[in-house]
Amino acid sequence: MTGTRPTSKSLSDLEEKYHISYKLISEWVNRYRLQGIDAFWHRKSRRFFSVDFKLRVIDYYQTHEESMASVAAKFDLLPHQISVWLSQFQTGGIETLKPHRKGRKPQMTHSKNKIRHLAGKTEVERLKEELAQKNKELRQTKLERDILKKSLALFGPSRPNKKHR
Repeated sequence: MTGTRPTSKSLSDLEEKYHISYKLISEWVNRYRLQGIDAFWHRKSRRFFSVDFKLRVIDYYQTHEESMASVAAKFDLLPHQISVWLSQFQTGGIETLKPHRKGRKPQMTHSKNKIRHLAGKTEVERLKEELAQKNKELRQTKLERDILKKSLALFGPSRPNKKHR
């Protein structure tokens, strides 16, 4: 037979050939087996998971004799994410699995934000008026420039051009 059938390679052969860890290749194979080629498409939006979902994943991992990679593939997650959730749950309980606001806490109270919003309306109106005034000045300046250009074209420079020797 000629070489029409592709040769099958073991994970260790692939590891050696491409210098990629055996564990990572194994994870890719598991993801492909469970989800097909769609497992490798990059997501365009961020996903948010409920506390119940996180607890279900942690419970499944702890009660089944499966690797973290295979559990992650079943739930369409990255193994690292399960590891993070598991350590959070073990150190702080359910409370640590709840979503938390990211970034700095707001420095102003709600009432101050409301006042600033109301004051912002007058600020917007003021800026609109200022912009209208600047546009009027710009039109006037362009008109004056055009008149000067035409007068120079018709009458020439106002002073004779003297050369100094």
